[in-house]
Amino acid sequence: MSKFRPSGGYRDTCSFQTATIIYDATVWFCEKFIDPRSRLTDQMVQAARSGRQNIAEGSRASATSSQTELRLINVARASLEELLLDYEDFLRHRRLTQWTPDCGEARAVRDQPKQFRKDRSDQSDRSNLTDLTDQERWSLYAPWLEHADPAIRVNALICLINQTNYLLDRQIAGLEKAFVEGGGYSEQLATARLIERQRRKTDQTDPSDQIPQCPKCGNPMVLRTAKAGKNEGRQFWGCSGYPDCKGIITI
Repeated sequence: MSKFRPSGGYRDTCSFQTATIIYDATVWFCEKFIDPRSRLTDQMVQAARSGRQNIAEGSRASATSSQTELRLINVARASLEELLLDYEDFLRHRRLTQWTPDCGEARAVRDQPKQFRKDRSDQSDRSNLTDLTDQERWSLYAPWLEHADPAIRVNALICLINQTNYLLDRQIAGLEKAFVEGGGYSEQLATARLIERQRRKTDQTDPSDQIPQCPKCGNPMVLRTAKAGKNEGRQFWGCSGYPDCKGIITI
């Protein structure tokens, strides 16, 4: 029997791949430009690692818990935000210039994936960043991330962190929408269990009777669990067309 909900696949996501570059670059930046005995080194490396690892852990948790997946992706987002502040502080405390979002240097880093695809447009394979190895993806940003000037390294990392945070914000919004519309793992599993029970009833011959229809619009209903109010924790049938239709059937 296949898994009820898919999970994993995080290694092929842009957010995880970029977070890996950020983690590696942070380790090597701290080794070269930050006192290795300082608490700041530990904090920056751990924040970069947390950003990467929680994306992976959230992806694996998606098979059994939408809420856990959301929590872990939010932790990854928060960790990268913390790291972003550390890099901004590095520039400010040393009176170094931070690139503006629209300056040529920032655009060059930001547009590197587009430039790569343009350069590979005449090739039928390996024209997508997700198809590259970690070392090949690193080489695209190496001119900035291996630069002798720490300000260039930091500014490039700020660009990459902002890109990853944007991707995570979109992922979080998508997960929240899916949770509201389809319910969490427990609600979906309970619905599947009820359908299977009803399927086995010998006195039911019409498959359309297995799941009730919405009394308002006629769409199939979905088993949900009340999250608040006087019925908190109780299950009910909610319209699959929610939020456009708010029809319910109490159990």
